[in-house]
Amino acid sequence: MHSRSGGYQIHYPGEAAEYQSFIPSPLPPSPSLVLDDEMMNLLAQASTWLSKLESVSSLIPHMPLFISMYVRKEALMSSQIEGTQCTLDDILNPDLLEIKEVEEVINYVKAIEFAIKRMEEIPLCNRLIRETHAILLDGVRGENMTPGEFRISQNWIGGEGVPLKRALFVPPHPTEMLDALNELEAYLYDSDDLNVLIKIALIHYQFETIHPFLDGNGRIGRLLITLYLLQQKIITTPALYISYALKKNRTEYYDRLMLVRTKGEYEQWVKFFLRAIIESAKDSYEASLRLTSLQQHNRSLIENLGRPRFTALKLLSYIESHPIMTIATAANSLGLSYNTISTAVRHLVDLDILVQTSDDLRNRKFSYDEYLAILRDGT
Repeated sequence: MHSRSGGYQIHYPGEAAEYQSFIPSPLPPSPSLVLDDEMMNLLAQASTWLSKLESVSSLIPHMPLFISMYVRKEALMSSQIEGTQCTLDDILNPDLLEIKEVEEVINYVKAIEFAIKRMEEIPLCNRLIRETHAILLDGVRGENMTPGEFRISQNWIGGEGVPLKRALFVPPHPTEMLDALNELEAYLYDSDDLNVLIKIALIHYQFETIHPFLDGNGRIGRLLITLYLLQQKIITTPALYISYALKKNRTEYYDRLMLVRTKGEYEQWVKFFLRAIIESAKDSYEASLRLTSLQQHNRSLIENLGRPRFTALKLLSYIESHPIMTIATAANSLGLSYNTISTAVRHLVDLDILVQTSDDLRNRKFSYDEYLAILRDGT
């Protein structure tokens, strides 16, 4: 075993149940990271794209609305990495909210929103991570896996049905796991000289290697990236959907994590992570510009309607947070009559802003297709 990244502990030696678990070395790595020219160049690019994302975020009208959509996109893609089979349209369709896989993504959204709010009261720590995990698994697949509690039994990573002795990777035993978690929590506030983006790459790797929960480790570990960058004020809103790049490069993502454990290749992992930051920040930046342009274009079209523009603008604001809608639900939410909203919908359909997607006369559905097309990218 490469001692730089950790070592194995043997359990039940000489018995039929014998197995080995991996205990990661504390952060930062020793010997220290080699910050070569390639890594420094990637770090500069990642910092530049995050700064550009921050600048465009401050210019977007109704930014909280757009952020809520970014959060949903990150939630969806992080869940898709773990095998959740649903689409962006599924999680935005009010008729599908009770489907289990949709509920999983909605729980991720709730977990993100909870954690960000909770960080106003307590710092990022193991307690906050456990509380967030409880929300993530509440009432969905994994709810029998002790939500909100660090595991007290051995887990392992492998295909479905693969026994412990044939596992691809076995995280630390619960006793060593708690020590590793406490060391990781301390490292969150360690004042070493490493750049914040390099530190969060190491923190994410370490969390996934410790694997402290029976379920939900990947999603919580990716959420930890956003929370740490927010706490360190590298970003001020959760507009970065890092799972965009991690999902596109899922095989390399898992391989790079394993190569740190088996060969101590921290440098190659950090470079991969910085490339993921660059790709995700660039995509989010470009999506922000496209969403802003679309909003301005459609508002200018509506302004030419004359008197009906007042209700139409209200409806436009509504569909930016509910891009799949019915007339009845919109009327109820806006406190307006069915006929008033029906007229406004007709105007938006005529302007090619809304598209009717079902022919059910009693419950016709409409979607804000151009808006959804921007958000669907990568999902």
